[in-house]
Amino acid sequence: MSAQSAPALTDDCVQPFLIDASGVNGRLVRLGGAIDGILARHSYPDPVKRLLGEFLALGAGLATTLKYDGVFTLQTKGDGPVPMMVADVTSEGAVRGFAQVTGETPASEAIGDAPVPRLLGEGYLAFTVDQGGDMDRYQGVVELSGATLEDCVHHYFEQSEQFSSAIKLSAGTGRDGSWRAACLSVQRLPDEGGTGAQAREETEDDWRRAVTLMATAKEAELLDPDLTPDQLLFRLFHEDGVRVFEPRALDDRCRCSRERSGRMLIALGREELSDLKFDDGTVEVTCQFCNRSERFTDADLDVVEAEVAREAAEEEKTQ
Repeated sequence: MSAQSAPALTDDCVQPFLIDASGVNGRLVRLGGAIDGILARHSYPDPVKRLLGEFLALGAGLATTLKYDGVFTLQTKGDGPVPMMVADVTSEGAVRGFAQVTGETPASEAIGDAPVPRLLGEGYLAFTVDQGGDMDRYQGVVELSGATLEDCVHHYFEQSEQFSSAIKLSAGTGRDGSWRAACLSVQRLPDEGGTGAQAREETEDDWRRAVTLMATAKEAELLDPDLTPDQLLFRLFHEDGVRVFEPRALDDRCRCSRERSGRMLIALGREELSDLKFDDGTVEVTCQFCNRSERFTDADLDVVEAEVAREAAEEEKTQ
């Protein structure tokens, strides 16, 4: 294995790699402290934490295969006891996510190897890239089809003509009880044509071999904090030669702020807020992602409303 002078990132990162023999490229996402911090802020049952951990690793893995400047969002909606999950990753590597739990979740033994139908139910999985401003939003939607998140994503890629991809996900607790998650993926671009039947067959054989080797990764290996990404990739692909490139850091960072919360309340309207006030006259906003709460008095809202009005007046002058 060779590496191009990269920082020694072994956790909370995405490690890109290339399999020399086939030209297949891939990503290895390792989440440690970041995922543990996200899950620790919520009192989800363990099966939900495990599924959300996989979901966040999946979001990071998919996001880093794209070139974008903004936010990549992965979202599920279903009719199960977990009707919604959301994970988003900014182009700067900030990761956040949450699960909405509205019903009683089955015990781990009852969920078994089918967390999607038993937790999420019937519904859909959506991918969105939002680059803000006047840039077009890209969105892909696929039915929640299969027993696991891996099944659902593979179903999406089977319908996509952009590229082939295979993914392996894992999440669980380490020896110290902290949560960890991982996503290992390999991708190939579509055949552009112009090659002979033998060449196409060899390419297909290379792809099947890469997927087979990836599938041999064990959960213990994917989640082992003492096994670096370099070591794991060498263990899996060394017979075909594997190169690693500069890893990208990921971190647990929510984008909420007191200013955004205040503006959201003003957008609701002061009359609407009157029904949401506590006995002391304040109104509270809690971020679904990081679980942080902000309280506002009427005087606080007056300040926010005046600022919104001032900005609107300035914008009108420039038009």
